[in-house]
Amino acid sequence: MKITEIKENKKQYINLLLLADEQEDMIDLYLNRGIMYVLNNNGTKAICIITDEGNGILEIKNIATVTEHQHKGYGRKLIDFIVNKYKDKYDILQVGTGNSPLTVPFYEKCGFRKSHIIKNFFIDNYDHPIFECGQQLIDMIYFQMKL
Repeated sequence: MKITEIKENKKQYINLLLLADEQEDMIDLYLNRGIMYVLNNNGTKAICIITDEGNGILEIKNIATVTEHQHKGYGRKLIDFIVNKYKDKYDILQVGTGNSPLTVPFYEKCGFRKSHIIKNFFIDNYDHPIFECGQQLIDMIYFQMKL
């Protein structure tokens, strides 16, 4: 298993990125300013983009695992990698997500705790309703962990 930083041609991973953020122009807002990592284990299994948000905060903007390889620990391995790599450079690792029964328990198991909410984020920033597990995502819930 190998985790590699991708510095060029990040759009080659757009189909995987769209699993976690289904509107390409929203991905474009952070793609070039972010640091991208790809987890490869006999092929690409997962991807992550992180950004420096200032004030000692590092944010996971996108993390996605290839559909047929989900629930095998690849997302957790990427988060562990980021925590270990950046623990001496940042104070907080944060991630924003919708109130989904798929993502909220995952981040809590990884050690994140609820921090704050941005009301109507998905309604105000996406050109179509976003649904996960049959539930419309409305508010962005931020989770944080101390590094």
